[in-house]
Amino acid sequence: MGLTAAAVIGLGGGVATPAFAQQVSENIVSEQEDWAVYEDADPKECWAVAAPKETVNTKDGRVVTVTRSQMLLMTFFRPGAGVEAQVTFTGGYPFANGSTVNLNVDGTEFELITQGEWAWPENKSQDARIVAAMKAGASAIVTGRSSRGTTTKDTFSLTGYTAAVTEAQSRCQ
Repeated sequence: MGLTAAAVIGLGGGVATPAFAQQVSENIVSEQEDWAVYEDADPKECWAVAAPKETVNTKDGRVVTVTRSQMLLMTFFRPGAGVEAQVTFTGGYPFANGSTVNLNVDGTEFELITQGEWAWPENKSQDARIVAAMKAGASAIVTGRSSRGTTTKDTFSLTGYTAAVTEAQSRCQ
């Protein structure tokens, strides 16, 4: 599968943010339906990751074609930094300054904070609620707004999510 994934770095309070530089990892250890599991050793981290099944980009109410780098929805584990099941999304573009991203899991909505091309929940308890919803859900729709004013809507299948996140967690205990 060879998806691009980002390392996460721990900050105070157990909150993690993606590193600015992405790394390409070839350390795929399994595929679970629509999700893949990766593991890296230094630092020790594991993650479940998926690419969207459908993407719609709109501007001023019209569907538009835009260039984006990879769009990925991930759940990270990094025991050395205290990161336990952190949900992270990269939209493949810089988000509008001060904007948030909406994550809708089968009708339940969550707000993600943004920095650059990355979005994640505000705290660990929000991560836990999102992971529980994703384990029980069928699809996740992530809606964001780019710095150029384009609204993006990415739909991810959750088929295989529970198995992938469980495996990622067990590999990083």
